[in-house]
This record gives sequence, C-alpha cells and structure tokens, in this order.
Amino acid sequence: MTPRSLFRAAAVAELVTWTLLVIGMVLEYGLDAGDRGVRIGGGVHGFVFLAYLVVTTVVAVNQRWSLGVLVLGWVSAVVPYATVPFEVAVARRRMLEGSWRRSPDHHSGFWDRLLFFVVRRPAIAAGVGVVAVALVFTGLLAAGPPRVAS
Repeated sequence: MTPRSLFRAAAVAELVTWTLLVIGMVLEYGLDAGDRGVRIGGGVHGFVFLAYLVVTTVVAVNQRWSLGVLVLGWVSAVVPYATVPFEVAVARRRMLEGSWRRSPDHHSGFWDRLLFFVVRRPAIAAGVGVVAVALVFTGLLAAGPPRVAS
C-alpha cells in the first residue's frame, strides 16, 4: 500500500462515515426515529475520524508536508465531506507521489525515525495505532458529549 492509496482510503472512509452520521441525524431529528442511527453512525464516524488524523499525520511525515498542510489535512476531517477534496488537491500538487521512505537521510529527526519503525513493521504499527485510537475513542465516550453552560 502506497502513501497515496492509504490516504485515499482514509479520506473516503471519513466521507462515508460523515454520511452515516448525517443519515442518523435525519432519522433522529427529521423523522423522530430515535437516536440509534446517531449513536451508531456517530460512533463509527468518531473512530474513523481519529484514524484519519493518524493516517494524515503518518503520510504528512513521510511526504514531508509542511505543518500548514498537515493542519489543513486535520481540519478537512472536521468539515463535512472535505477529506476527499483535500486528498484530490494534494494529489494534484504531487504531494502523495512515491513510496514509503524506509531509511534515514540528513533530514532525519525523531518523527522520521518513528516513521521508519512504522514502515518496517506495518503489522505492529497498525496494531498499536488501532489500540491507541480505540483508547482515545473510549476515553472520549466515557467523557460524554460536550455540555453547554446555561
């Protein structure tokens, strides 16, 4: 899997889960069908949202995106349906070209060394990533929805 194919898959997954969440909201608020759709769609979307942030960060380090482009990638996950247009934009700018970097060069720092570990051990890295996302997701679920002060 190339950086481009991984990032594309994450962007599309984020778009699909936005759709699930929107359908759940229409069912709950528009058709008064209960909150099950929002709970399921929101849960799936929340997990994929966090995974998209991780994938965006890994791809950004590999592709040596600027901090501004990385932040724009993260923000694209907050705006409904913006991840795919963001992916198309960075692909058009050839910012997703090439394969995974596997060895250090004179620019290597902490993030590059972490990237090399991830690229050399993808199964371990994916497992750690899924566990980390699950832990953050569980913590957010335990914290509950934001409360509006009155």
